[in-house]
Amino acid sequence: MHNVEHEAANKRFLIQDNGDIAAVMTYVISSPELYIIDHTLVENAYRGQGLGDELIKAMVEYARENGIKILPLCPFAKDSFERISEYTDVLHQ
Repeated sequence: MHNVEHEAANKRFLIQDNGDIAAVMTYVISSPELYIIDHTLVENAYRGQGLGDELIKAMVEYARENGIKILPLCPFAKDSFERISEYTDVLHQ
């Protein structure tokens, strides 16, 4: 498990490794109750470690704590929401 940081000012969740960004997920605030995941990137050297899943999980937890629904537009996030049924409570229908 890695330390996922939420940079609200930059509208992103990220995982760093020695100061370098290993994985990042960005979002757009459509309204105070709706966030849209528009991009997820895991650097090649870090692929296969589940970092993207950790970013999604962190955002889902943030959404639950703050009464936010998520619209996953990027293909990775969309796939995660289809795969993990526990996330449906924060999925924008």
